Amino acid sequence: MRILLTGAAGFIGSFTAQRLLQEGYEVIGIDNLNSYYHPSLKKHRLSWLISSPNFQFHALDLSDWNSMASLFEFAAPIDAVINLAAQPGVRSSLEQPYPYYQANSTGNFHLLELMRRHGIKQYVLASTSSLYAGASLPFSEDCIVDTPISPYAASKRAAEILAYTYHYQYGIDVAVLRYFTVYGPAGRPDMGIFRFIEWIYREEPLHLYGDGTQSRDFTYVEDVAEATLAALQVKGYEIFNIGGGKPPSSLLEVIHHIQKRLRKEAKIIYHPPSRADLHHTQADIRKAESLLGWRPKVEFWTGLDRTIEWHLENRELLDGLPLS
Repeated sequence: MRILLTGAAGFIGSFTAQRLLQEGYEVIGIDNLNSYYHPSLKKHRLSWLISSPNFQFHALDLSDWNSMASLFEFAAPIDAVINLAAQPGVRSSLEQPYPYYQANSTGNFHLLELMRRHGIKQYVLASTSSLYAGASLPFSEDCIVDTPISPYAASKRAAEILAYTYHYQYGIDVAVLRYFTVYGPAGRPDMGIFRFIEWIYREEPLHLYGDGTQSRDFTYVEDVAEATLAALQVKGYEIFNIGGGKPPSSLLEVIHHIQKRLRKEAKIIYHPPSRADLHHTQADIRKAESLLGWRPKVEFWTGLDRTIEWHLENRELLDGLPLS
């Protein structure tokens, strides 16, 4: 089976590509390698993949129609598309919204339209827990999510809706995966856990937005990759929460754990909370358990320890890396 995987050099994308290759799939990976965070980390992740004879990589931008159309012609036949490419970052989307609609909405449209033209019927779309603003915990897939509070969340909701249109009109099977705060080795430098570890290790000020009591349903990246593979079996149009499966942990709890493991004190600088951030997240994952046969395996504190170890073992890569 031949899979087109977007965002292949990204955090979730690289782990998903590894699992696909382990399962014997052919993977056509694309990524635009943009500078939202330092490309050295993306190239590091790609180094895990390029030695496989079943992996080919193309540096392309989803929002470039001509390049994507040429790729679909060149790469045919393609059996399924997994769209993990995105412009990430909730707070950043308030400052520069345009790239979010290019990548998350226009890029999604290009993929769906090219799938229609080439008769490709299986689509997995990465979405976000950020859509659940104002909903009651735990968040379930049938919550109304039509009041996004950031351009990032709005662009992801637009992608979900358009995917439904292509399912209804053209029979494309769609699995929408709403990921909940993914963390793990080789993560994104703009995300909390990565930055907390680095700031504490480097003995630099740790910038905390809010009072630290806000909590997240953290989900280990290898579990997310497993869920993404499982979603290739979906028929129809289905939305799934992909979360950690346990009560959420507060940011102060996370910081305390990292301090203990690194034997260093955090120098916390508190900032006002962002209006774009949810205060708490927690996923109801029963639908993914039932229909995908998926359940997270890695308990949060175990996964956090693995992540800390990766940071300690990769200082040559990380020292001096800007923290977005």
